[in-house]
Amino acid sequence: MTFLESVGAVLLQRGLYFYTSAIHGFSDDQNLWLAFAEGSTYVIGAVASHPIAERVGERRAMLGSLLALLALHLALAAAPSALLIAGAFPLIGMMQGLKWPLIESYASAGRNPRALLAMIGKYNVSWSLAIPLSLTLAGALISAAAHRLFFAVPALLNVLAIGLVWFWPTRPGRLQDDHPERPDAAAIAEGAALLTSSRWTMLSSYLLLFLLAPLMPGIFQKLEVPVRLAVSAASLLDVLRLATFAVMGAWGAWHGRKLPLLLAAIALPTAFFVVLFAPSVFAVLLGEALFGVAAGTAYHCALYYALLMKNASVDAGGAHEGLIGLGFALGPLVGLLGHALMGPAGGYVPAMLLSTLPLILLSLGAALRPLRAHRRRPA
Repeated sequence: MTFLESVGAVLLQRGLYFYTSAIHGFSDDQNLWLAFAEGSTYVIGAVASHPIAERVGERRAMLGSLLALLALHLALAAAPSALLIAGAFPLIGMMQGLKWPLIESYASAGRNPRALLAMIGKYNVSWSLAIPLSLTLAGALISAAAHRLFFAVPALLNVLAIGLVWFWPTRPGRLQDDHPERPDAAAIAEGAALLTSSRWTMLSSYLLLFLLAPLMPGIFQKLEVPVRLAVSAASLLDVLRLATFAVMGAWGAWHGRKLPLLLAAIALPTAFFVVLFAPSVFAVLLGEALFGVAAGTAYHCALYYALLMKNASVDAGGAHEGLIGLGFALGPLVGLLGHALMGPAGGYVPAMLLSTLPLILLSLGAALRPLRAHRRRPA
């Protein structure tokens, strides 16, 4: 279920900008506004996921989000106009934000800390494996004569997902708060520093990633890379993130340690600037690889510590996905600011530095500060 829905989600969240550029001639600014709209509504859906699940139950909430996504995807497959894309994409973002905290709760509920560690590795590999495959598929669909299949494929995947969710229990089971394998108060207090740091680093990763995503078509176009190859090349970041998830899922030595988060927090902005100002295709690929490892480390840690501290509740996934959505929205907004500053700042490079550096420094400081107080690993 996670893999299927990730394929459909990524086709639009990452591939749509190549579609709008190639089919409708969208500019970088238009793609950035589209990304900002989707990210803003994603936050709303993620924040609403917990109260909706409390009222109607997790399975009904899941089915409702999937049925809404199916209707939107079918509408776009029937009439993929620029106007309909602009209207439907924010609604798709809201349903995606609602859906993922529910999936995370089902995947993790009822597991002790050791089982949770193994599950998160499998879960992260499941959704991230879909991304490079989805981007490769997106390039083929956009280049094909029947490009409406770009929206029909997510609709088909929604139908398959609905069939799977139909048999899920109404609500996921959870460990009792007094279960002997639940972390005690001291362990939770010590883990809070790592959770805070990982969340700030993850927020930075999504902010920078979704600033880059709408700009990637332009970056590869300047380097004279054809769209089919460009979409696939843009997935290298995701291949390295997938590899990071696999390693962290199989090797638990990172758990409770601050060094992985320290390295990730520093590597992210470094990799971002390498990609943004790359003079060659090789430099773009190098930056993508470094970004993928750092982003994967931050995400894996943030999800594990959140579900561990909150006992796999939808609320934990909602906060996690809400931060992701905030990154979805802030990244394009920063990009739009950078484009607006190009004239006053005297060019692309100084404008992008002016628009991105304040948020990069803020998130870096906020990520590093909790690590200074962390002294020992959680129990």
